[in-house]
Amino acid sequence: MKYLFLTGILFLSAIGYSQSNVNELFAAGINDAEKFSDNYFGPVSEGAIYSLANGWYNSADSKPLGGFEISVIGNMTSFKNKEDKKSFVLNTADYENLQFVDGSSSKPVSTALGDLEGIRVFVEGEVGPLTTREEFELPTGLASENINFIPTAFLQVSVGLIKGLEVKARFLPKIDTDDVAIGLYGVGLQYDFSKLLPADKILPVALSGVIGFTQLNATYDFTNSNIVDGSDQKIDVDMNVLTFQAIASTKLPVINFYGGVGYVSGKSTTDVLGTYRVQSGPFQETYVDPFSLTRKASGVSGTVGAKLKLGFFRLHADYSLAEFNNLTIGVNFGFR
Repeated sequence: MKYLFLTGILFLSAIGYSQSNVNELFAAGINDAEKFSDNYFGPVSEGAIYSLANGWYNSADSKPLGGFEISVIGNMTSFKNKEDKKSFVLNTADYENLQFVDGSSSKPVSTALGDLEGIRVFVEGEVGPLTTREEFELPTGLASENINFIPTAFLQVSVGLIKGLEVKARFLPKIDTDDVAIGLYGVGLQYDFSKLLPADKILPVALSGVIGFTQLNATYDFTNSNIVDGSDQKIDVDMNVLTFQAIASTKLPVINFYGGVGYVSGKSTTDVLGTYRVQSGPFQETYVDPFSLTRKASGVSGTVGAKLKLGFFRLHADYSLAEFNNLTIGVNFGFR
């Protein structure tokens, strides 16, 4: 349970990292703040979608009636070599007020996954008879802290029903601290097509189809910056992920190997909530629940893995290749 708590905190840190700097984008006006935030947070949402799609199976051999397995599963979704997800090109021509201090018209800047630091921007405008200018630094991301993966973790239960059908449920008990609240649940079905064959008992392999749905809800409260004051400032994340997989595995007593090919589809909605009062610069306004960001991700994934079974105790690990690659490790306890 401690592991689940820590990974829950780190997941929300990935989404909320450097949010105090993102606050300062409100000094450039609501439209510029929304455009920048969409590019900044989007890759984190995409990576989390692929992370939550994993961990649904460790064998294609569905459990018989009454068989069950309880698992603690952890996912590590890597973005270490995803340079296109760690930065984006900010072109000032696409923004109403944002300008680079060094005079550039466009340059790469960090996403919430990146590590580009020290990039300063400014906004300038007339306040009465005076020209007012406000400078601030754009936020960097997780890679600047040597964090190159997005974690997820949860409990999962699988129960065998009749005729090759297995039902699954996953959940993360609600974690709620002063700054972070996170929880998830999911349901899935696995059907073992090889159970339909007359020679099922002697076949060395099993073939199954799996469908799984996961929903995550999370909230991250963050502190105010010097430029933007306010209250109840937080981001609220709602994420839905659906995956379809065709899988195959060996059917040996102790060590088995499995693999699958499938499709992942997900949607993430990030609501920026609270009151934001811009205290300096030319655009001193107050915004309440200013905007909502939506990001979708979908694609093909392929998985290979192995499972060790020693009586009631089982251990499995697999690696998935997709838009974001993922390592899954599970500790399982089961019967049959």
